[in-house]
Amino acid sequence: MTERIVVGAALVDGGRLLAARRSAPAELAGRWELPGGKVEAGETPEAALVRELREELGVAAEPGERVPGQWPLRPPFVLHVWIARLLPGSAAPEPLEDHDDLRWLTPAQVWDVPWLDQDVPAVEQVLGHLATNTVNGGTEPG
Repeated sequence: MTERIVVGAALVDGGRLLAARRSAPAELAGRWELPGGKVEAGETPEAALVRELREELGVAAEPGERVPGQWPLRPPFVLHVWIARLLPGSAAPEPLEDHDDLRWLTPAQVWDVPWLDQDVPAVEQVLGHLATNTVNGGTEPG
């Protein structure tokens, strides 16, 4: 079985990470995730990330560096995460599709929400990545 990529956005702004609360499907509702979705046929992961953020949150965003690692979801899907930022002039994120709430979380607040189990290791990696990049001069994607 060929792996299929699901992209996740570690959308950062001012050192904060955007978390999205699922409203669907029912078994995931009420849990939090990094926004994103499936890569479609003929689409690059980066293009899928831009499309998913536009569809789910109504924002114009730019993917930056890919966060090292990949995390298994239900077969055949695997999660890949990119640091992303809102483009200048983008609308503020809104929960448009599959979500009913959004929160900008500081590193100290990240564990205040119940993340989807499969997103926890990705969020841990993102936090480590953001901490390293903050020390090295910022959290903006390159």
